[in-house]
Amino acid sequence: MNSPNSSFSFYPWDSTVIQNNYAHRLGEERMGDYLLKQTLSEANYVIIGIRECCGPLANKGRSGAQFAFSAFVNAYLNTQVHEVYPKHSICILGEVSESDFQVQHMDKVDELDTFLQQILDKYVSSNQVPIFIGGGHNNALPIMRWSAKNQKLAVINLDAHADLRSTEVRHSGNSFSTALEEGTLVHYSVLGLHEAYNNAYIRAALKSDQIFHSNYESYVFQERDLMEDLENILRHFHTDTQVGLEIDMDSIAYMPSSALSPSGWTLDKVRQFTHLFAKTQKKVAYLNLTEAAPVSETDMLMVGKALSYLVRDFTGI
Repeated sequence: MNSPNSSFSFYPWDSTVIQNNYAHRLGEERMGDYLLKQTLSEANYVIIGIRECCGPLANKGRSGAQFAFSAFVNAYLNTQVHEVYPKHSICILGEVSESDFQVQHMDKVDELDTFLQQILDKYVSSNQVPIFIGGGHNNALPIMRWSAKNQKLAVINLDAHADLRSTEVRHSGNSFSTALEEGTLVHYSVLGLHEAYNNAYIRAALKSDQIFHSNYESYVFQERDLMEDLENILRHFHTDTQVGLEIDMDSIAYMPSSALSPSGWTLDKVRQFTHLFAKTQKKVAYLNLTEAAPVSETDMLMVGKALSYLVRDFTGI
């Protein structure tokens, strides 16, 4: 299955692909073994990999987002299955791949927007929770558009950047400004913004009644508590509103990402945040783990395990 201009392809996963991506070990049941027995129609959670970096590059970020899903697969499929995990059925639907990472053109992100929504429409039902691994934050927009067709949608984003840039040209920095403009989102919460990296245009946009935001500095200087903020946000959503969770991996200190930073949350704090969200929020729309950009062997190990932990925390409730 190819996108309209063949810039992207979708490859469904089958048992052969799964077996090629993990090491079976006698006497153990690993996620690779478990996934061989799962079917899409019965899955509560549907994992979709995205191998692209056109969105981050268009937003002047680092390349490498195309490698995050491979890093995740190598870690996650080799983790253990036991009486506690998983409690609900999980499957890997497949992966979307950019055909040529070197070719950049203005309409490429728009093409991917349309293609991802087509894949969701074709394969994922409204009662399933999709989990997206890899690529840039540009992919949040088609995910939100798909989710909002079924029910009113709010989003919580753990991110150093608000991604509320001008909507003139699509890239990884304007998914949420576009979604708010077109009415896809009823509310947007973005937590942990780095004060030095959100410009005047974005700060003006943050004044909207549809947006709640907090700066990372307010947590560093102990003026706010992240878990309290999350619980307070979730209390305000009515039963007719579903909530999507966005985690930009550049919010984690020293995490290889398209906007690598020495200042940010620890992975353990983000794990706590993810677990609390999944435990507290009854109507979950999706999980999007985005912007990780591993470019070395060490990066691949770090990113792979980090993404694996977060998926297990989200699906282990």
